[in-house]
Amino acid sequence: MRAMYLSCFAGVSGNMFLGALLDAGLSEEALREMVAALPGSGYELKISKVQKCGIAATHFDVELDPDEKQPQRNLADILKMIEAAELSENVKAKSAAVFTKLAEAEAKVHGTTVDKIHFHEVGGVDAIIDIVGTVFGLEALGIEKLSASPLKTGTGFVECAHGKLPVPAPATAELLQGIPYSHGDIEKELVTPTGAALLATLCDGFGDLPAGFVSEKTAYGAGGWDLDIPNVLRAQIGQFPGRASCIQEPVLSEDEDTPSRIREGRPTMQGLIVLETNIDDCNPQIFEYVMERLFKAGALDVWQTPILMKKSRFASKVSVLAPFSLKNELETIIFEETTTIGIRRYSVQRTAAERREEMVNTPWGSVRVKISSINGTVCSVTPEYDDCRQLAETSGTLLKEIIRIAQASALPPPAVG
Repeated sequence: MRAMYLSCFAGVSGNMFLGALLDAGLSEEALREMVAALPGSGYELKISKVQKCGIAATHFDVELDPDEKQPQRNLADILKMIEAAELSENVKAKSAAVFTKLAEAEAKVHGTTVDKIHFHEVGGVDAIIDIVGTVFGLEALGIEKLSASPLKTGTGFVECAHGKLPVPAPATAELLQGIPYSHGDIEKELVTPTGAALLATLCDGFGDLPAGFVSEKTAYGAGGWDLDIPNVLRAQIGQFPGRASCIQEPVLSEDEDTPSRIREGRPTMQGLIVLETNIDDCNPQIFEYVMERLFKAGALDVWQTPILMKKSRFASKVSVLAPFSLKNELETIIFEETTTIGIRRYSVQRTAAERREEMVNTPWGSVRVKISSINGTVCSVTPEYDDCRQLAETSGTLLKEIIRIAQASALPPPAVG
């Protein structure tokens, strides 16, 4: 799996991200052709090599024509621009998701609705190019997984269309909910709303360099300021060795009597989010349906914990483990389907064994088996309960015997000698 890890020690902005992608090998010609496909005018792309505290980096900038006034755009306007461009469906969908997340943050800050938000700084053609260009660049470089370090936002105040605002700007602070960050001691806006929206939408996790990640190339995208530290976004591109093979799902043919060998797997560190809410006034029968909806929406795990609340009221704590990118969708399901009026969230790190599914043969029929491994060593072999139960019911054989045989059939043969 081709992956990218961003080191955000100097924050992140849209042009820094795009500069890093260009530095990593994104074709300038391809980017210019993509930008030309977007509706809009009154700008010029500036791409240059610069030095930031001795580090060579690529600086990308959209220079606006001062004589051509940019129109004020809302979310619908921008989505129409994206849809009208000759882009892949993946680029269109992800670009639209970034702008939708931006609109949701702005709407919450200003106490209004998404359809009434008029973008100011992030509605200009420069921000549109930064966002769509970044999504395009990730696709062009074949990046399947994106993760980032905790962010440095900077401190102080920044001039915006609404006046002087604290750093991080209100919309940025809203976008950074659930993402680890700190201010640092640099009095600049290091994380822009555009940069925050890109990471909040596209990142699979935040934290240390993922376990098992092997870097193959390092690239740098430059910011516009000269700071006491290198004002760059560092992007490392690499692979998760063995991961692509481990997610394959080999199936044995009817005449095979031995399972395929268990391939090497490596544990991976994943940055995830946990959503939690305490509920004491909801019919417990609906929880099964809520859990099903959450799983279908992409939750990695959902569980209930019995708790005792004030005045000795019995209640359930509902917890959801999921990728950060699904936060809004999963929160919406919880609010819609339960009686809760508030949801807590916090970032977590999970070390996950490599997992795959195989089909093994037993004397009574085929059974799916889930196999987990750490560094090439099998740590868990779990036959699918529903498959085993069905075979037990149709054959009259003890369920535990079918489970035992299916498990044994999935294990690798003992070493010889």
